[in-house]
Parts: sequence; C-alpha cells; structure tokens
Amino acid sequence: MRFNKINVARLALPEGKNEVLVFDETLSGFGVRLRAGGKKTWIAQYRIGSKQRRMTLGTIEAVDPDEARKRARSVISKAQLGLDPQTEKVEARAQAAITLESVAENYLLRAANKLAPRTFAETERHLRKHWSPLSELPIQRVRRADVSARLAEIAGSNGPFAANRARASLSALFSWAIGEGLLDSNPVVGTNKAIDETPRDRVLTDDELSLMWRHAGDLNYGAIIRLLILTGQRREEVGGLRWSELRLPDGIWSISAERTKNGKPHDVPLSTLALDILQIQYKREERDLLFGARDGAFQGWSKAKEALDRRMLVAMQNAHGEKAKLKPWRLHDIRRTMATRLGDLGVFPHVVEAILNHISGHRAGVAGIYNRAIYAPEKRAALQKWADHIAALSGGR
Repeated sequence: MRFNKINVARLALPEGKNEVLVFDETLSGFGVRLRAGGKKTWIAQYRIGSKQRRMTLGTIEAVDPDEARKRARSVISKAQLGLDPQTEKVEARAQAAITLESVAENYLLRAANKLAPRTFAETERHLRKHWSPLSELPIQRVRRADVSARLAEIAGSNGPFAANRARASLSALFSWAIGEGLLDSNPVVGTNKAIDETPRDRVLTDDELSLMWRHAGDLNYGAIIRLLILTGQRREEVGGLRWSELRLPDGIWSISAERTKNGKPHDVPLSTLALDILQIQYKREERDLLFGARDGAFQGWSKAKEALDRRMLVAMQNAHGEKAKLKPWRLHDIRRTMATRLGDLGVFPHVVEAILNHISGHRAGVAGIYNRAIYAPEKRAALQKWADHIAALSGGR
C-alpha cells in the first residue's frame, strides 16, 4: 500500500495493541506509528551499523503524505550514506539552544576580570541592549546580513559612533566564541562601519578656552566644564564625581580603579581654582554624587553641550559679527588641549602622562609600577600653573 490521505486515515490499531507500525510498500523504512488514543505519526526507520533507529517526522494531521514521504526519503538517503539523521537532529537542537544571549552571558562572566571597568560596562551595555533583538538567535545562525541590518538600526537611533562601538563589542564576542569552539567564523567581519573614524588632533585655542569658560553657565554643567578644563580628566570621571573621593583640606581628588578607564586608581591634585568650584557645590543629604539628579551621575550631555555651543556662538557673533562661526569641538578635545598646552608651559611629558593617568610612553615599563603618588608634587605644580593660565585667560573669573 502506498500511503495517501484516505488509506492512512482508515488505519486502525488492532484490538489489544497499544502500538503498531505500518510501513509503506513503495519506500522501505517509511511508515506510520499508531498508538492507543488514536494518535498517528509519520516515521522513518533505518539502520546504522547494527543499530536500528527510528525518527519521527510529524503527525498525519500536521504533515501530508507527500511531504512526509519527502522527509522520509531524505532521512533514509542520509543513512545509506553512513550518516545518522537522529544524531544530527539532537546536535541541531543542542546548537539551537546556544543562543547569542547565552554566549554573551558566558563571555561577560570571563571579560569582567579582564577588561577595564569602564570598557566592561560599555561592552555589557552594547551586548545586552544594542544586540538584544538578535539575542534569541542560535549563535551559528547569526548571519552577516543580520549584523549589518542591526548596525543600520543602531546608527539611526543612537548615532554612527555608537554603532561602531556596538560592532566592535559584538566582533570581540564572536572572536572569543571561535576560540571556545562554538563556531568557525565571525559574521561581523566584512560588515561596514557606520562612519570612518580618524584619530582627532583638535587642540582648542586660548580664545576658545576663554569663551568656553566664560559661557559654561552656573549649573552642574558649567562646573563640570570648568573642572574638565582644570583637571584634564575624562567626562565620566568628572560627571560622576563623588564627595567621598574628595579630600578638600588636602586638595586631592582620588578616583578609584572602578571609575577609571584603565582600571588604575588615580590621584588628581586640585588647584586653588578647582577647589573654589568644588567648595561652592551644594551637598545633598544621603547623596554622594556631586552632579546629576536622583540616583545617577550627570546626564544630558548632548543637550547641555548644544546649549553651550549656542551661547558661545552668540558671544562670538556679538564680538565679531554675524558671519563668525564656531568651529566644531568635543569634550575630549579639552583633555587633549590641556595635555598639549602643559607641554608648551614647560611641563615634562612624564608628568603630563601622570596627570592623565596614562600608563604608557614615559611611564611604561619600570616607571609604570611606581606608586601613583610618585609625581604628586610635580602634578600639583603643573596643574596650578595650568589653572593660573586659565585664570589669566578668563580675566581672573
């Protein structure tokens, strides 16, 4: 009997039997399993060596006879070639359980102790937030097209630089997964960056620093901008500044390893001008953070900078006419500017690197293992000299 909808529907379980197999006469190994209760299931039966295997192909209600026959023929053909379809099915299920999300969790557990705190936080954010739409995909089924399409979405919602960072985080995860034997290729390789990035070398002029200082404002952002100028530290370090990090009587700001990009604790001597700014900040009860609102550090960087840019542009146009233009700049340019101008003021490179918390260049090797206070007097003198320079530019304000 060749199976079709009519004759399969007529098949019945003999009285006294709980299960019986009925096979198609035109395709060896293709059959129907009848069970008590009326359930009928397509099967493919084959032999691998001395062992007999049986593979379920679906119920007769869900799969029509022609499709079931096609599936059975594929299973039996593989078996004749020495392959085991049942083992392949088990392996496929196991691989399907290894999703991008599960691999990302394992990767983050191992990366937590290897990456600098800030780098780890950014990596975690990218993998859990930006790549969440692909999280349930088996990692072996993530294709380059999937990655590329998601990168375009990230660039549209968060900007091209965020897309580039998310791309780098995902690529690092896949490289790790290859090393773990979970897959053989990295689907991020060959995708396009949202924007080509080139190292910035923008150094602000004295006029720009003066304009920035004078129009920074009197709220949180104004204090942050002036502290960025005076200390040369990173945006997140100043925006997340805590009262517990400050020793104002000693003129020291101690940043813990958890808050620095390189994971190294860092002491910043505070100039008299920086101390003036810190001492007038309002200390809120049960809140360690100086800046920001609620439970978090300062937020709203983009809007605050746009407002500052507008104020600076108005001041320029008032002074030089409506054709005056403000040259584009970023907050990180302040840090680069201070490093460059300290050199102009006669500060030695190793002292500049100590101020910036760089363990490279002059501080690499043996010098890099010295106690973080080794250049404390030199750092203090350099930052005071810089503060005096800024005070002169801003008219003593």
